[in-house]
Amino acid sequence: MLFLKDSDPLEAFGIGAGAMTYTAQELIAILDRELSAVWRGERITLSSAERLGNPVIAKALNLDQVGKVFAYQDFRRQIHDYQIEQGVSGVVWRSCHFRGQTVQVPEVHNQLTPISGDKEILIGAKEELVNFWQANSAGLKRWFLAHRPRPLSAATWATVIREGEWAELEATQTELFLRLCWGDPLEAAFPRAWPESGCYRLVAAPGEPSDLRF
Repeated sequence: MLFLKDSDPLEAFGIGAGAMTYTAQELIAILDRELSAVWRGERITLSSAERLGNPVIAKALNLDQVGKVFAYQDFRRQIHDYQIEQGVSGVVWRSCHFRGQTVQVPEVHNQLTPISGDKEILIGAKEELVNFWQANSAGLKRWFLAHRPRPLSAATWATVIREGEWAELEATQTELFLRLCWGDPLEAAFPRAWPESGCYRLVAAPGEPSDLRF
């Protein structure tokens, strides 16, 4: 059960039957405000110990902090249900800048959920993002990032292009990163999802790559 010290935040934000349809950016702002309210102690759950399902762990944890986590998860789940019901995409667009060039990159926001058609948006941008990486990595060394970086071969390039359904880009001042991903957009970044979902990681750099966290 979700207990709110004030009124239901979904109703407070006008989310419900007959309400206006919110955009992804507006839902992100609502989630940010709700998260702030949670950590101020304005939202609590009454069943934290029961929901943990382990009395030993429950005794060892700060249930007030756990309750805040559950409260936010409950609210976010309601936002996700709203997205699906109202057809509000979880995809947001951001700019990636490198060597004076810019490209728009779509991604599923980490606080939203993808809806039907969102994966197709990601897939539709793959060619432009791959072309951006190829064009702007000219003169740089190209690496395939696995357990350790290794030079990107033509055979590996052919494999990742064939198997990757969509692309993601990140850039630093000197390095341009490319991910080629498949499967579930919510799971692809996590090793636990392999091989059903995952990402191949590439980087173009002046020398050996300096940041392998991408």
